[in-house]
Amino acid sequence: MKNVTDSFVSLGHWPSAGSFGFNTDILATNPINLSVVLGVLIFFGKGVDLLDNRKQRILNTIRNSEELRGGAIEQLEKARSRLRKVETEAEQFRVNGYSEIEREKLTLINSTYKTLEQLENYKNETIQFEQQRAINQVRQRVFQQALRGALGTLNSCLNNELHLRTISANIGMLGTIKEITD
Repeated sequence: MKNVTDSFVSLGHWPSAGSFGFNTDILATNPINLSVVLGVLIFFGKGVDLLDNRKQRILNTIRNSEELRGGAIEQLEKARSRLRKVETEAEQFRVNGYSEIEREKLTLINSTYKTLEQLENYKNETIQFEQQRAINQVRQRVFQQALRGALGTLNSCLNNELHLRTISANIGMLGTIKEITD
């Protein structure tokens, strides 16, 4: 114990500034140096666990990376699922579009055939009407010419007396017809 107290007493007696030497007394120098070094390390190193903090940050970074990776994989699967769904719908639209185009094409063809058939019927009716009208016009002209010819013949052959008898006979026939209809 005397050596420990002597070492503290000797702290007050520093050698002069110009001399440098080794103190070979192990009991006097090592505990003081160790206590100073440990005190400084404890004072400044308190709460600083560099390795533990770094380890925790690395583990947290790894955990976060795993979580982000898992989220990214989940989003990728959702995106792939949506892509498959959209591709399926696009294929259905394409197939339905082709079917719709074919139906519209057939409808248009059928409509065109019906329209052509109606136009053909109208054409035939018009031709038939024009033929009938032409026939009626020819009949009228023939009848008018025949009537003129008959009137010309009658006028050249008839005298006044024959003419009056013909008119009287016709008036008598008209009276008879009138009595029958009443």
